[in-house]
Amino acid sequence: MENSVGGNFTPSDGNGLPTPTRQAGMVCTLFDGDEAKCDAVVGVKKAMASLSLIGCLFMIGVIWLFKKHVVFVQRLILYLTIAAFFDSTAYLMANVQPDGPLCDFEAFWLSFWDWAVLLWVTCLTVNLFLITVKMIRMDRYEILYHAICWTVALVISLLPLIGDNYGPAGAWCWIKEESTAWRFFTWYGPLFIIIIAMFILYSYIIFILNKKVKSWQGTYEPEIERNRQILKAEIRPLQAYPFIYLALSVFPLINRIQNAANPGNPIFALVILHALTSPLQGLVNAVVYGLDRETRSRLSWTQIKVSFLSRFTRETQIKEYPLPEKADHPPAPLGDNASEGDELRSPDEVHVAEGVGAEEGGGMTAVELAEEK
Repeated sequence: MENSVGGNFTPSDGNGLPTPTRQAGMVCTLFDGDEAKCDAVVGVKKAMASLSLIGCLFMIGVIWLFKKHVVFVQRLILYLTIAAFFDSTAYLMANVQPDGPLCDFEAFWLSFWDWAVLLWVTCLTVNLFLITVKMIRMDRYEILYHAICWTVALVISLLPLIGDNYGPAGAWCWIKEESTAWRFFTWYGPLFIIIIAMFILYSYIIFILNKKVKSWQGTYEPEIERNRQILKAEIRPLQAYPFIYLALSVFPLINRIQNAANPGNPIFALVILHALTSPLQGLVNAVVYGLDRETRSRLSWTQIKVSFLSRFTRETQIKEYPLPEKADHPPAPLGDNASEGDELRSPDEVHVAEGVGAEEGGGMTAVELAEEK
């Protein structure tokens, strides 16, 4: 998810004096100074962020290659994947830094993309609710989704800059340890509220969805079948997503509760699980949505090649043309100057053709043009 994984990495040798170490002049004071455990936390975080980054690139490529973005729900997943991609870069960039502009930027970058991911997950849940319960299609409000997600993420991530609340916060830069109120106000409080709201909303969605499916059994009507297909195409990909986000949030939340209850004494297992699950959003996206049955069936070399080439070739458009109306008068008799195919033309068409020929030849007939040459 967002922040430090408990405790601090401080520039001290235990006597209060700065000591150069392997990482940006910082030494780990977590776990009784066990640097191997500290390195494990940072290493796990960056390894998971790397896998997540690859997963995001894969997911974006699949959506682009197979033109999944034409479906509104898939576009929502695309926007979430883009946010998760940049969130992964934040975890890769995150490192032990001294307090300063670079650390502040790193903290802002991490906060912004954490919020963007959370808001797009919320949009997916709200969209699922509106489709199943209210039967409202939200395609027309796509721009509104963008305005809300990016604007809210930007505003909240800028707030800690007031009073210089960004800085070193454990294994990477985030909101400083002493700014506990800001941590709760800008992340923990909203996170708990949104997760609880998503869980309640999703439970209600499942109830309504099961009720509707039962009411459709044993009947066949075009409108009912259309709604059923909409549920399959748009709702099925969304069903797992709130639970996925909840699963990825469990260990960070437990670790934070432990940190608040017993500050300064982090549990190594919880810290590792926090670092393991926080950056995994992009990788889980790729596994759940990029490797579904329909996509797996298309991940052959032939299908990939055809789909890739089709992205750079002009699509053939098939259009309907009305048949010509039956002429009221018989075909014009063939004259000496009639060309091949004139027997299939109406008198008006022959007249037009002769007029065009006359214009091109300056009013001369074909014989006169030949003699002129």
